[in-house]
Amino acid sequence: MDWGYRGLREVARGLGLELEVVARPYAGVRGVWVREGEEVPEIPREGGFKPLPKRWVVERTFAWMGRNRRLGKDYEYHPEVTEAWMYLGMIRLLVKRLARAA
Repeated sequence: MDWGYRGLREVARGLGLELEVVARPYAGVRGVWVREGEEVPEIPREGGFKPLPKRWVVERTFAWMGRNRRLGKDYEYHPEVTEAWMYLGMIRLLVKRLARAA
């Protein structure tokens, strides 16, 4: 499990589960995962901001979705309705792009 959930070990033990905690000391392309208690290897760090390859794609998509009035806040009762509005929001975005390209 991720380092942020290490407090759940006692809960897991109560349920008869064994959890392994791993930490990621460096979030770069060459980052490594280490077990709790192991020494973190020295990794040369590069300066400047470098977004993670996949995460920025997701964050960018969420930002595009947030521009739609109905998707700015999630106040729908049924998840299916939210899903439908997400599809409509992305369809709107793609149609606008196609119209600009034509």
